[in-house]
Amino acid sequence: MAEPQHTLDCDVLIVGGGINGAGIARDAAGRGLSVVLCEKDDLAAHTSSASTKLIHGGLRYLEYYEFNLVRKALIEREVLLRAAPHIMWPLRFVMPHSKGQRSALLIRAGLWLYDTLAKRELLPRSAAINLRCHSAGKPLKPEFRCGFAYSDGWVDDARLVVLNAMDACEKGATILTQARVDTLTRKGAGWEAIIDKPTCGGIRVNARYVVNAAGPWTAQMLHTATPKDGAGHLRLVKGSHIVVRRMFDHDNAYIFQNRDGRIVFAIPYERDFTLIGTTDIDYKGDANGVAIDDTEIAYLCQLASEYFVKPVAPSDVVWTYSGVRPLLDDGADAKAVTRDYKLEVDSDGAPILSIFGGKITTYRKLAEEAVELIAKALDNRHGNWTAHACLPGGDLYGAEPQNKSVLGFDEWVRNVQNHYAWLPPLLVVRYTRAYGTRIHTLLRDRATVADMGAEIVPGLYEVEVAYLRKYEWARTARDILWRRSKLGLHLAPEAATTLQAWLTAHPMQFK
Repeated sequence: MAEPQHTLDCDVLIVGGGINGAGIARDAAGRGLSVVLCEKDDLAAHTSSASTKLIHGGLRYLEYYEFNLVRKALIEREVLLRAAPHIMWPLRFVMPHSKGQRSALLIRAGLWLYDTLAKRELLPRSAAINLRCHSAGKPLKPEFRCGFAYSDGWVDDARLVVLNAMDACEKGATILTQARVDTLTRKGAGWEAIIDKPTCGGIRVNARYVVNAAGPWTAQMLHTATPKDGAGHLRLVKGSHIVVRRMFDHDNAYIFQNRDGRIVFAIPYERDFTLIGTTDIDYKGDANGVAIDDTEIAYLCQLASEYFVKPVAPSDVVWTYSGVRPLLDDGADAKAVTRDYKLEVDSDGAPILSIFGGKITTYRKLAEEAVELIAKALDNRHGNWTAHACLPGGDLYGAEPQNKSVLGFDEWVRNVQNHYAWLPPLLVVRYTRAYGTRIHTLLRDRATVADMGAEIVPGLYEVEVAYLRKYEWARTARDILWRRSKLGLHLAPEAATTLQAWLTAHPMQFK
């Protein structure tokens, strides 16, 4: 690589633009630390956009006595719902029950514990239900006559990452995407990173502290920076999902129990679809090229078909996605590996903090604990702040997170629809769900559909693409159609080619 053409000096260099890296960048920048985050691909390009899209305590982790993890996640569930009510919302789950499964008494005890481990203000308690007279019973086979219902939350995982990066940027952080760390070397009391970013000729970053939040590549990055090998801490587990046409009309999700002890969710998705997942399989391949295999598709279809009246066949699958979860290796079976995390500091010279494990629901708490370590090392005395701050677009009724923003979101949307009555109502709903109050930035100085610019592909106007490029680091058609939105699910396959051609014909200058 040629000599870098640019140099950046910072307090903290973060390697990895998934949820942990973006969350740490946000917290650190909000405490006045100068931050550079670099991601080799797009934000949330890998594990953090391949989750089951849930903000949850993890009901099944109670079975493995992970009480502290579940309690921590339950507390965070409500913190996050208040902070970003546009990309998260409460979701009711139905668990059908029949003979041969975990006993009803055990499930009742688990649900009682789930209800009481942490304070609840937003979500109702669990309950036993009669599926013969409940809307969730109609799509199920008749042998499922009773069940249980409980509440958790849904999240647009990729947008959660982007919103954390946006908040970090607005607080002074430098966010570099398509920027791969080639070398990471201790130099005196700090670090020197050489970053390959072709659009600007390469960058040298001088940092006092490094955070290794590279997800599946954490052990590899640690080995690049130090003689140490962190591979022993990580267990790579592949989780795959399938998407089929909508299988039920109500708004509840399902949690299905399998004979092998695993559970699978069936979740209303993108209005017209049902999301089914996930699998848990140890993974040894290239994390850059992870994909579902035929065995996983068959497994998910077979399990769903054991519950639904209408069978699910591989031919029904309209989309799939897979991700590699970098879990903390505790020696358990893949389905039971802990979702807790470990923060490990190598201070043999300039410090580097490596993140092992974690889950989306506890990302904010992980970030807070990580930045406490960083702040102590760098003598930064700014206190914790993220538990009481909205993410960009989440300030529906003011800067402080509020229950009203979650419980009154639909009313807020109706008011926004009235304000932008010149736009199709469903388009306004999509905008409010994606951007929250930032819809007003997106539509600034627009008063008619003609002001939106060309409709590049159905439902996607120039004004939105310009917003995503300017504020959200969107560079490619895939960034826009599959991570910043899920429009790709609703459009013909050639839409991606059309959009990419438009982006190429209308270049922008990017950092």
